[in-house]
Amino acid sequence: MMKTIVRKIGLVAHDAMKKDMIEWVLWNSERLIGHKFYCTGTTGTLIKKALEEKHPETEWDITILKSGPLGGDQQMGSRIVEGEIDYLFFFTDPMTLQPHDTDVKALTRLAGVENIVFCCNRSTADHIISSPLFLDPTYKRIHPDYTNYTQRFENKEIVSEAVERVKKRMSRNENNMIE
Repeated sequence: MMKTIVRKIGLVAHDAMKKDMIEWVLWNSERLIGHKFYCTGTTGTLIKKALEEKHPETEWDITILKSGPLGGDQQMGSRIVEGEIDYLFFFTDPMTLQPHDTDVKALTRLAGVENIVFCCNRSTADHIISSPLFLDPTYKRIHPDYTNYTQRFENKEIVSEAVERVKKRMSRNENNMIE
């Protein structure tokens, strides 16, 4: 018997792309059964309804976050950083300026930082889900090592230098007050 894997999948879609995302999920629903989903608010609500309508007998593991512009993008980013998401399907609308564009960029950046599988359109999503690696239980993404970055101040005197500068400044201020 082949071992199965549960992928932790983030699903996000801009308003103009929600229908495309729902169709993609329904088209691939057989392949998506058994996986864990994190979705931003409206997208997740619509996807859940569509999946329950197509597969009423299936229990879907869907966590619905806040709407993207209302904090859902940040919630998704937090889950990426915590290792709770290893695939992010984010159908972006390339023709409409988004008021929360900085959130979208942050999600894109975090996907790269954490080296998770990430796509922003249906064609790429089709290639990802049809890849043999998607269901391969032996496939594990490479977790980048950021030790050099996180320890970049370890052998530097930055704290003691800052303390000395503050002491000198306070001493000068006290001397100026006395005069």
